[in-house]
Amino acid sequence: MKMSDNLFKNMVFTRRLVLIVFMVCAWGYILRPLEAATLDQSQIADLYSQAKELFRQANEVAGSDPDKAQGLYAKVAMRYERIIKEGGVSNGRLYYNLGNVYFRMKDIGRSIVNYRRAEQFIPNDPNLKQNLQYARKKRLDEIEEKQETRVLKTLFFWHYDMSTKTRLVIFTICFAAVWIFAAVRIFTARSFIKWSIASAVVLSLLLSGSLAADEIGLRKERPGVIISPEVIARKGNSDTYEPSFKEPLHCGTEFLLVEDRGDWYRVELTDSRTCWVPAKDVEMVR
Repeated sequence: MKMSDNLFKNMVFTRRLVLIVFMVCAWGYILRPLEAATLDQSQIADLYSQAKELFRQANEVAGSDPDKAQGLYAKVAMRYERIIKEGGVSNGRLYYNLGNVYFRMKDIGRSIVNYRRAEQFIPNDPNLKQNLQYARKKRLDEIEEKQETRVLKTLFFWHYDMSTKTRLVIFTICFAAVWIFAAVRIFTARSFIKWSIASAVVLSLLLSGSLAADEIGLRKERPGVIISPEVIARKGNSDTYEPSFKEPLHCGTEFLLVEDRGDWYRVELTDSRTCWVPAKDVEMVR
């Protein structure tokens, strides 16, 4: 018994799409810059051990001597930053810890930056989600997310709520199911096999599109956060331009980079408004 032409075409199309998705993802990883590490493993381990001990000491004196605790937290942050920048270490747990340190230092901007970086590695971590949400509530600026984004997050909840790893696993299962059910259909013409193939194909296409969108977004979108206590957003890339808004933007406000003019960035806020801010007052998530 032969498979129908439509089934064969769907399978071939799905296979080609899968190959394209994996090629895009692999090429994205190849193009990402690699920073040369200047610290060896023993130095990294020593810095990490120091950071943990200093963090413990800071927590112990936080109630009785806040100033001393802040100094200790600053030393912890410095060691984590060295591990990242000089050790070439980049993982979700490290960024999460650094975000926690900055939060205890009352540096909401850098706290959110590092929570967002951790989110790229451990997006479904419940503690990370809770801490990021709490840090965002501490911001002075209340900028509503644009309507289109809220609608997309509702319609494609599985894209936003599931991690890339989870979607990749489900995609692999669905793609394998397409071929398994196709092989079974050679020997039987039962209708549920046909519907199973169709369902697996649809899910494979949706998930492969979701994974491709992740990779494209990772290469195209550049999110950032304001880290200065406050900054006057301008209508142009100079202090001589008029302010864009009546009130300044504050630490922790998030944006997407639209244009880079060296000392000035043109950014888009979460409600779609655009403005110019000094580069020295912001930090990019990636």
